[in-house]
Amino acid sequence: MSPARPQQVCVLGATGSIGLSTLDVISRHPERYQVFALSGFSRLDQLLALCLLYRPRYAVVPDARAATFLREALSGSAVAVEVLQGEAGLCDVAAHPEVDTVMAAIVGAAGLAPTLAAVAAGKKVLLANKEALVMSGALFMQAVRNSGAVLLPIDSEHNAIFQCLPTDYARGLAQVGVRRILLTASGGPFRETPLAALGEVTPEQACAHPNWSMGRKISVDSASMMNKGLELIEACWLFDARPAQVEVVIHPQSVIHSLVDYVDGSVLAQLGNPDMRTPISHALAWPERIDSGVAPLDLFAVARMDFQRPDEQRFPCLRLARQAAEAGGTAPALLNAANEVAVAAFLERRIRFPEIAGMIDAVLNAEPVQVVEALEVVLAADARARTLANHWLSRHGR
Repeated sequence: MSPARPQQVCVLGATGSIGLSTLDVISRHPERYQVFALSGFSRLDQLLALCLLYRPRYAVVPDARAATFLREALSGSAVAVEVLQGEAGLCDVAAHPEVDTVMAAIVGAAGLAPTLAAVAAGKKVLLANKEALVMSGALFMQAVRNSGAVLLPIDSEHNAIFQCLPTDYARGLAQVGVRRILLTASGGPFRETPLAALGEVTPEQACAHPNWSMGRKISVDSASMMNKGLELIEACWLFDARPAQVEVVIHPQSVIHSLVDYVDGSVLAQLGNPDMRTPISHALAWPERIDSGVAPLDLFAVARMDFQRPDEQRFPCLRLARQAAEAGGTAPALLNAANEVAVAAFLERRIRFPEIAGMIDAVLNAEPVQVVEALEVVLAADARARTLANHWLSRHGR
């Protein structure tokens, strides 16, 4: 049954792969959803095209120069879009009284403030920005509880876990009979690359994911398995799990998106084709189901499914992320910030692929972990980690 009024949706990170997939699902259900606001960062021509197509009330760009470009480009059209800029603009649209649902798909630490603004305003928040939760953890989840916001995970793995857990899982995993969470990973493009050859892999090779279409940063994270490490931390916060209760399993086919192991011996899994429109449509319509445009899974074509333990010698970022999860406090924020600097340096060919983990390890060893009592502590840790990472880069980079 369709709602009497279309849900007003704010898409933060509209020009990225998650944003575009979200808009694809929305366009299939115009009676259910209406685009209220869009944000973009560097792909301004694409943001302009989206504004002309979806006619949002607001568009948010990073700075005054981008705002001038978009305003002038829209001035000759019949589309009336108010252009905002910067973090303040993102927070304004995320918390706008007329917004029902916020897709939080801005990559990296830049998504923290607007995602928290949406949470504080009590919105239905579709969380694709894992870094926001990784960085602020306990503060983020407390804000969800305080505001009554509805938090729904968009990462295919966390969405799968959400679908496999009982509705009352918030009582505690032990209380609902959950033994462990099995977080699946494709293993990325270097799963079988000889270790000695990893030092020569290029950004283009790292971004060529075998199963998923993603942005460059998240593709490199997948290649290093830092993406899975961040997801491990995110799963601990989303589902109130200890790091020891979350096990990573390499599943190259990316058909099983994650599993939940119960004390009675049952293991529930969520399966589907590797297409982000499935978790997006699930979260948009939850607790209902709608057509996502994703083709049905053909098990006969899949034919087989394989599983492996991750090799932490090959994927040291996964080990570092688990250590940060166990340390708690500011450790995940330090990890995330150092990784963002490292991935950017690798994409700029300033460091080699294995040095991503080396930089992160150096930052974690150089900065003491602090208890997080306020957001300012998180932001200070993020800034300090970036400074340390850039110092490391000045000494070791090419």
